[in-house]
Amino acid sequence: MAHIGSSALDVFPIALGANTFGWTADRDVAFEILDAFTAGGGSLVDTADVYSAWAPGNSGGESETIIGEWIAARGGRDRLVVATKVSNHPEYRGLSAENIAAACEQSLRRLQTDHIDLYFAHFDDPETPLEETIRAFAGLVERGLVRYVGLSNYTPARISEWIETAGRLGVAQPIALQPHYNLLNRQPFESEVQPLAAEHGLGVLPYFGLAAGFLTGKYRSAQDAEGVARGSMIASYLNETGFAVAEEVRSRRRSRWHGCVPSPRFPRRSRGQPGWSRSRRCLRRQRSSLTSLSGSASSAYPPRSSPPEQNGHSLHVQRAERGQPGHDPFCS
Repeated sequence: MAHIGSSALDVFPIALGANTFGWTADRDVAFEILDAFTAGGGSLVDTADVYSAWAPGNSGGESETIIGEWIAARGGRDRLVVATKVSNHPEYRGLSAENIAAACEQSLRRLQTDHIDLYFAHFDDPETPLEETIRAFAGLVERGLVRYVGLSNYTPARISEWIETAGRLGVAQPIALQPHYNLLNRQPFESEVQPLAAEHGLGVLPYFGLAAGFLTGKYRSAQDAEGVARGSMIASYLNETGFAVAEEVRSRRRSRWHGCVPSPRFPRRSRGQPGWSRSRRCLRRQRSSLTSLSGSASSAYPPRSSPPEQNGHSLHVQRAERGQPGHDPFCS
């Protein structure tokens, strides 16, 4: 298990991103995914109030609604650590105090829960005074509606300003960041955000770890991406460099995962079966492979030698989209 930043949130070190729920994964498929994820020991589910307002016929909140229905059907609230976000829902845009309070109420209703474990400011809102936003989040924490606060898509300058302001006000500090980071999008995370996260003991839950699916290698040409739901998200990768990196990842994954043996902690199961995993030995090889491919990316995920509060950095929790470079929590 892994702690997110300096918090008491103790989670399985791979999180499940749920932005496809209600979009490319309907309710039944989402239930199967959640069942398999929790059966394999998974606990952290990451969503947002806006997911998936962009899909035809949707209005936002579909992902939260499905997760809430799964919790109600399975009685699984205590099995999940739920992270969601505010600021981008069509009816609740921005980070004013009034908007945050209203959006949180709706998220709680859809999730069918009385608290959110980790509540992210999804996108910065420069039109609202930062102090107002910070006080609004702090109020939710004080009321017990939110356990911890996180920042998503914030610049290093604004992260620093938030931390400084929260410290001056004496209110809850953020415990996690969620940046866009993968083998094809390494900056500015590695050069600017990661040092800031290490300095302040912040957990990091990067999104698009597989570049919206591009790094799985399923797109071998621009034609393969025509008409697919995530076509616009991977458009910038459809070039010689992108295809070369994706093919290298595929090649190294095939060679490094060959001949792996089951771990006592994670017994062998059939590929695709809930809870299926590879051994620590295999995961070490995968980590080494990706590190050599991505150069200095391993610096973004320092090895866990002691608890976060003792060694000054957080244990970075990886999202369920496999293939991110750097620290492999299974090999701690």
